[in-house]
Amino acid sequence: MKETQRKEEENKLKPKLGLFSATAISVGAIIGGGIFIVTGIVAGLAGSAMVISMLIAATIALFSALSYSELAGWQPAEGSVYDYACQLISPFSGFLAGWMWVISNSLIGAAVALGFGYYLNAAFPALPPNIVAAIMVLTFTLLNIVGIRKSAILNNVLVATKLLVLAFFVLFGALYIDAANFVPFVPVGSGVFYGAYVIFFAYCGFGRVAVVSEEVKNAKRNVPRALLLSLIISTVFYVFVGIVAVGLIGPEELSMSTSPLTDAMSATGSQLAAQIISIGGLLAMASVLLTSVLGVSRMTFSMARRKDLPQILSRIHSKYDTPHYSIWIIGGIIAVIVLFADIAGVVVISTFASLFYYALANLAAFKLETKRRLYPKFIPILGLISCLSLLALFLFSSTQSWIIAVAILLIGTIYYFVKQKIQPKKKQVCA
Repeated sequence: MKETQRKEEENKLKPKLGLFSATAISVGAIIGGGIFIVTGIVAGLAGSAMVISMLIAATIALFSALSYSELAGWQPAEGSVYDYACQLISPFSGFLAGWMWVISNSLIGAAVALGFGYYLNAAFPALPPNIVAAIMVLTFTLLNIVGIRKSAILNNVLVATKLLVLAFFVLFGALYIDAANFVPFVPVGSGVFYGAYVIFFAYCGFGRVAVVSEEVKNAKRNVPRALLLSLIISTVFYVFVGIVAVGLIGPEELSMSTSPLTDAMSATGSQLAAQIISIGGLLAMASVLLTSVLGVSRMTFSMARRKDLPQILSRIHSKYDTPHYSIWIIGGIIAVIVLFADIAGVVVISTFASLFYYALANLAAFKLETKRRLYPKFIPILGLISCLSLLALFLFSSTQSWIIAVAILLIGTIYYFVKQKIQPKKKQVCA
């Protein structure tokens, strides 16, 4: 009995993060490729009403964030939605939630790494974006190996810097806004809703801190607070940046750019200001990439600990207290993806996977006992309906990507049932 207890303790991660670092992890995961790259894609869909798409996506994210914070307050768990769906819905639902979480956040990591490559390529055309992206992934993989505290310190610096850069973009760019760029303004239309689907990609990272709950001090209090704080902070920045970006060069020009905020700032005529935004874009995407490798490795660690993935992924490094096998394998997979993928395809499929697991998170929150609830039951219902509505919209907006996303879901399903056949027959325990 004592030996079993000792092994369980050895296989646990240590709480080292306070509220500030916990919030910075989610802010770092949200503010990155979404605002510095996906802004251009959304402008092409929603036009000058891009900010409406941002607000719709933020509202949907808020419902899911409230459900997430409720679940995290009930039981902080390193596997977050994977654990919640397993315990409150079914082991199979839990596996699919974890599976799609891994897919989504691996693709988010790939998208921001590619974005980093494109922003650097704009300054140094001789550097191939895909190769630069792969090198960045491997560098941040190594950093994640040496410990969450070092990763969190770097992330805190990156987050603070990119928020200052975005504040500069808003304050300086606002002086050069041309009101004609907002005409015509069509706040209701299919383009606005398709834009909301795409920009939801930018908000997907708000739940990142829940995946490292085991490493947060006083997690029952700090994780729910970090979730909501990160979403509020990020939404405020997104809305103001979106308004200024459209006001500077208009939606058409934004939609044709692979570095939209830099091109928008160039309209001010200040080369120095444009360079500051380029540097901010690089730092923003570096921050998201750092937290992507961190988050995905913790999810695979949690799934392996429960034997839903190969158990080698649950091993913890004796010196650094990190799941080193999980980190290396996830980092390697993301590095391979960036060598062959394009940003638009990665964003669409990642958003599908995110909406899928957030729908399960809302369903899990709905099934919580009344005495454990923080919010009325209509909150997770609204969260579930909004996630499913965006998923339905996805079917009509990108059939090819929808087929790929569903195929990934089916692969996970097949893996789960094959694993169930191979493993010794016993009832799976989620607690």
